[in-house]
Amino acid sequence: MLFHASFPSHDPARAAEAVARLWGGRAFPFPVFEGSYIAMEGDKFGTAIEFLPAGLVMVPGQDEVEAERMRRAGSETHLAISTKLAEKEVHALAKEYGWQARTCWRGEDLFRVIEFWIDNTFLVEVLTPEMQKEYLAFMKPEIYARFLESMSVPA
Repeated sequence: MLFHASFPSHDPARAAEAVARLWGGRAFPFPVFEGSYIAMEGDKFGTAIEFLPAGLVMVPGQDEVEAERMRRAGSETHLAISTKLAEKEVHALAKEYGWQARTCWRGEDLFRVIEFWIDNTFLVEVLTPEMQKEYLAFMKPEIYARFLESMSVPA
């Protein structure tokens, strides 16, 4: 179970607001790190994503995690999340924020995702209810192993 994750953003408040809207949840300031915001889905698992200002990285502190400034060029991570919104609503939301969004197949026909580019630099793969069914049908260890075998990749 993944409870929460944190990611960079050039505008953490907008990023948290957009993800909260995808989920039908809420966004709040996240005072643990200055300038950070959190999107909360409001589900029974406490699912959340924290957005820290780009260049603010977490480092081991004396007693607990601390943050310090660092120059970044892009993002090494991405995230896949669910939404109850329809595909066209996700695309409209990205357009409203001035961000790129495109629907793509993963594999030739395994499952679809909407690439939702926060700040046009950080990838969030958004899965509508239909896409979630495709994803869940594929992402099972036995099916994934067969997929690798079909590509001649040892599992």
